[in-house]
Amino acid sequence: MGYRVAIVGATGNVGREMLNILEELNFPVDEIHAIASRKSKGVEVSFGDRTVKCQDIEQFDFASVDIVLMSAGGAVSREWSERIGKAGPIVIDNSSAFRRDPDVPLIVPEVNPDAVKDAKKKNIIANPNCSTAQLVVALKPLHDAARIKRVVVSTYQSVSGAGKEGMDELWNQTKAIYGLGDARPKKFPKQIAFNVIPFIGAFNEDGYTDEEQKMWDETHKMLDPNIKLTVTCVRVPVFVGHSESVTVEFDRPIEPDEARAILREAPGVLVVDKQEHDGYITPVDAAGEFAVYVSRIRKDPTVENGLSFWVVSDNLRKGAALNAVQIAQLLDETGTIKPSSGYRSITV
Repeated sequence: MGYRVAIVGATGNVGREMLNILEELNFPVDEIHAIASRKSKGVEVSFGDRTVKCQDIEQFDFASVDIVLMSAGGAVSREWSERIGKAGPIVIDNSSAFRRDPDVPLIVPEVNPDAVKDAKKKNIIANPNCSTAQLVVALKPLHDAARIKRVVVSTYQSVSGAGKEGMDELWNQTKAIYGLGDARPKKFPKQIAFNVIPFIGAFNEDGYTDEEQKMWDETHKMLDPNIKLTVTCVRVPVFVGHSESVTVEFDRPIEPDEARAILREAPGVLVVDKQEHDGYITPVDAAGEFAVYVSRIRKDPTVENGLSFWVVSDNLRKGAALNAVQIAQLLDETGTIKPSSGYRSITV
């Protein structure tokens, strides 16, 4: 027995990763449906060794499925998620549309699994921002051990966080610069090839961006509203994998060796931290992997009880698709939803 699952936004980067990860984790699927806009109807995507044809979101009967993994952007989610939830299935939404809704749980299973108890309020669960997901996985075990007072984060976010258009722009600009072609930006506000852009999203009145605000809002909702957090989000010319430089101030002294030991036992975390020329993780190393990697754990001597470290994860996986599937696993494991009866079938 398994679940009837629909992927909305199945042709996008994250939608395709959701299909891959459902198969990789052997999530119990009886039926799989690929859903997209009308213009993508009939487009083929892969699920394991099978091919699935996309169906039109306007024509699909969502009452016929148990779980909907939504990865089609905030506008589509705002239009469809509540309607789908009222039809019966639980929506796991990858956009920012419902993250601040008090009736919608925002979940990273390694951090706040108990929030699943509120899943039935609207039949919607929100997936956090990609940069927040990896941050809170690393912070949670340290917070439990020594209580975090303040966090300073600088992100180094890959272009895949901006979707296929972002990846295409980095590729095309790089070729154009080498070939003396047109490297003018289209997706990003400035050239991304051989450059970094200290701006993601839109500016708020306080000078921070909405991407930065997401990180502190979501950390407060999932981990602790009393943690002081300041963030600078930066787009870098990397295809896949977000990195973060993190400095934390704790309530009590905590030595680097103690932090390493805590993190090595933490779910979802892998510590790679040797004082050698390659004793740390980069985005290239993390691409295609499930874990949140922590490296370069060291004391911050400028504050009392301070540590600094480096966090890297595949933003298309733990930052999006993997976390969504892990939420589906959590729904199953806690009995929040029950599998439908039937055989494993693929809609083609």
